[in-house]
Amino acid sequence: MSAKDKFHDIVKSALQRDGWTITDDPLRIEWGLVELYIDLGAEKIIAAERKGQKIAVEVKSFIGQSTISEFHTALGQFINYRFALSQKEPERALYLAVPSDTYDTFFQLPFTQMIIQQYQLRLLIYNIENEVIITWQN
Repeated sequence: MSAKDKFHDIVKSALQRDGWTITDDPLRIEWGLVELYIDLGAEKIIAAERKGQKIAVEVKSFIGQSTISEFHTALGQFINYRFALSQKEPERALYLAVPSDTYDTFFQLPFTQMIIQQYQLRLLIYNIENEVIITWQN
């Protein structure tokens, strides 16, 4: 199991403030003798519909020396995790949690935007200082 991202607890707190119940920290998925650990699993019960939403969230800080290198790693993890979830928990949507400052800069570049579209990345944009979710992108 890998170490928690620097902003793991911030995203966890932001999800809880947004009405999500954290069900797994981390969410363990096993498929074909491979164990994967997605940072967070969460559920939100919608009373009016009497059914719940389930998500998995991979938290990234993007505070290293190379944003593009971190993006490569995040994209690879996202693709692998999405595949495993599609086999084991197809009802669970996967999100990549990205800090708002990185989203406002690197994630607005044409290259990054095309990758997001090509690979249909779901993003959860969070604010580090306020520990809140700014927006969800499906």
